[in-house]
Amino acid sequence: MTEPAAAENLPPPFEHSIRVTWADCDPARIAYTARLPYFALDAIDAWWDHHLGGGWYHMELDLNMGTPFVHMSLDFLSPVTPRHRLICRVWPSRLGQKSITFRVDGLQDGTLCFKGQFVNVFTVADSFTSQEAPPPIRDLVLPLICP
Repeated sequence: MTEPAAAENLPPPFEHSIRVTWADCDPARIAYTARLPYFALDAIDAWWDHHLGGGWYHMELDLNMGTPFVHMSLDFLSPVTPRHRLICRVWPSRLGQKSITFRVDGLQDGTLCFKGQFVNVFTVADSFTSQEAPPPIRDLVLPLICP
């Protein structure tokens, strides 16, 4: 179930800056394909840290809340290189009873390089059992949803 807030009341998407390095690149001098999901996941972790006061490590160990991924999809639109900072824009696009979907757009120098959707489910971390989105998470996420 999604309850999006009115678009005019939404803050801009969270932005996470990543320095793409030579070590992230293949012989074609563009980022390895596998690095792009890594960059997106790093940005989602930074989103949680910014909004919750801690990322996945904090959630798992301190809050006993896991968020394993059940789906990831990426569309590649333009090469990512070390030439410019990679700016990953992150926002929740859906909150279900037991899941959350994030959208991540990766841009370099104003060019959209990739866009993706990432779905997590909520678990009780120490027992790895399913749970509904905890009320404090619902309260945090619902006002930030933008489809």
